[in-house]
Amino acid sequence: METVSYRGFRFPPEIISHCVWLYHRFGLSLREVEELMLERGVEVSYETVHQWTRRFGPAYAGALRRRRPQPGDKWHLDEVFVKINKVQKYLWRAVDQDGNVLDILLQNRRDEAAARRFLRKLMKKTRSVPRVIITDKLRSYGAAHRMVMPSVDHRSHKGLNNRAENSHQPTRQRERAMKGFRSVGAAQRFLAAFSGISPHFRPRRHLLTATGYRTEMITRFAIWDQITATAGLPAAT
Repeated sequence: METVSYRGFRFPPEIISHCVWLYHRFGLSLREVEELMLERGVEVSYETVHQWTRRFGPAYAGALRRRRPQPGDKWHLDEVFVKINKVQKYLWRAVDQDGNVLDILLQNRRDEAAARRFLRKLMKKTRSVPRVIITDKLRSYGAAHRMVMPSVDHRSHKGLNNRAENSHQPTRQRERAMKGFRSVGAAQRFLAAFSGISPHFRPRRHLLTATGYRTEMITRFAIWDQITATAGLPAAT
């Protein structure tokens, strides 16, 4: 596995990774992360935190995705609108039956061409083909499905797609906290990292006992330390 390089950065890796974790795990602004670090005696500007999230967020998210098992064979697809500089765009998202985010894509439309583009991107990224896809009743999915993956079972039903719709909720919370996105590129970069990091620290808690949840979180923090190359280093203080 490729190791994250911190060469050229003045702050130690444990500080950088901790700030990136705070920003992607909680609904915090960059200035709030700056304030939390100052309370711990670490003087770092919000601009620096922003640079860290742009530089290391995608790298951390990619490393976490590479550690995941193969996606499940049932994919839930959904799309929601987001406003970027007061212009409506559409955020396409796919999750498997276990709630793992497979991919996201910001597009201008929600027509057949957009659906085809998303399906092809999904198969290329996951290197797999599902047994079944579940969508809402948007007709674009049916047309794209027949062209891109005709052998895959397609179930179109509003009530069956709650898993994908629920997966949008953390994004909506971050969107409100950030008071919207400034550009398509910035939104795509942030959401790609966010969809890789945030779910890692959100196990399906309702299925776990308190002891099981703590054990699972300890394991996930250990994985985080490994992919951020901070395992064995002291915690950020």
